[in-house]
Amino acid sequence: MITAYLTHPECHRHHMGPEHPESPMRLEAIHARLMRAGLLQQTMQGDAPAATDEQLTRVHPPHHLQSLQACVPEHGMVLLEDDTLMNAHSLQAARHAAGAVVSGVDRVYRHQADNVFCAVRPPGHHAERDLAMGFCFFNNVAVGAAHARQRYGAQRVAILDFDVHQCNGTIDIFRDDPEVLVCTSFQSPFYPWRHLSTDAPNIINTPLPAGTDGPTWRRAIERDWLPALDDFAPQIVLISAGFDAHRDDPLAECCLDDADYYWITRLALDVAARHAEHRLVSVLEGGYDLPALGRGVEAHLKALMGLPLD
Repeated sequence: MITAYLTHPECHRHHMGPEHPESPMRLEAIHARLMRAGLLQQTMQGDAPAATDEQLTRVHPPHHLQSLQACVPEHGMVLLEDDTLMNAHSLQAARHAAGAVVSGVDRVYRHQADNVFCAVRPPGHHAERDLAMGFCFFNNVAVGAAHARQRYGAQRVAILDFDVHQCNGTIDIFRDDPEVLVCTSFQSPFYPWRHLSTDAPNIINTPLPAGTDGPTWRRAIERDWLPALDDFAPQIVLISAGFDAHRDDPLAECCLDDADYYWITRLALDVAARHAEHRLVSVLEGGYDLPALGRGVEAHLKALMGLPLD
């Protein structure tokens, strides 16, 4: 398997203060872990381009881009919403994060890679159509989905989100859109407290109580996601890869481990093989315990590359 690994130095320049959990050290921890494991050297590495206004406005109205641009400080940071802050580099980092998914979609459709992992930040799945929130400015996976539809004529796009927080932004953008199936597992009741019980036919919610372990989570995914995915038969699979449902993560209370992330990645690859000519693009979302994040991404990448976990 040829796995592309996309990132960009600008993603390290966005920061929200020394105590904020969504920090540049997340990408540093991932890079260090993958280098030690000898995995990064086996990927096709590339720089993520910045998303264009045209690509972003397929899912966000122009006034959202304009309002964010107006907030960019020359120095220091500004608070946008609760715990979402912006420094002088944040918006450019967000453009590269969204652009990574666009580039990943290009690579799998052009047969330049079998699958892609986008190691970027800020994350995106909480960004609603016209609202930045939950550490997110642009909805990276949604921008990639819209690009697959616009550029390659994809009529069935599946988005799989296994972050511990529900992807309220992705749901806000694609709710009731028959060409996009969103499958999301999340601790509930929990942040973001929005769209937790949406009844849109294209949204597959898998709420999990605090303390959910790996076997319970796997059974729920097989029960809820697999029938819907096989009925939908996606032409491309996109993953919002959050690693904060790990038992060691400080921001939530689920109890997954590294093997669970390997398992869900293999499941997604099997769906992509059956229906989408193997096309799969994954983008980093949450994960805030640095050692657990590094191990989770290592397991995820091993699955993408067709390697055994151990």
